[in-house]
Amino acid sequence: MNERIPLRATTDELPGPILAIRVSGVLDAETHRAASAEVESAFARKPVAVVLDLTAVDFMGSSGIAVLINAHHRANRLGIAFAVVANTRSVLRPLRVSQVDGTLALHPTVDEAIAAVRLVST
Repeated sequence: MNERIPLRATTDELPGPILAIRVSGVLDAETHRAASAEVESAFARKPVAVVLDLTAVDFMGSSGIAVLINAHHRANRLGIAFAVVANTRSVLRPLRVSQVDGTLALHPTVDEAIAAVRLVST
C-alpha cells in the first residue's frame, strides 16, 4: 500500500518584501486547495515578489499545474514578480509535457529565483 505524503505549504518573508512559499508532498486534485490558499494569502499581503519553491514536491498532477498557472496570471494582474523553483523530475516532467514550462519563470534554486524576482521588481 502506498502512503500519501500530505501537502505542506509554508510562507517565509524575505527582505524586499519577497514571500517564499515552500510546498512539499503531493500536489494534486486532493491537495491543490491548500496550496492555492497559501498562494492567495501571499498575494493578499501585497509583496514585491512571490517565489514558489516546489523542490520538495513528490508528485504534481494537473491540478497542481493549474495552481501555478493561476498564480502566474494573478501575479501579472497585481504587478507582483513571480517565480517558480523546480528542479526535480516529478515537477519538471508534467510542466514540460503540458508545455507550461515556457510560460512560467522556472529556476533550479531558490537563490536564483530570488535574484530573478529582485531584478524584475526593481
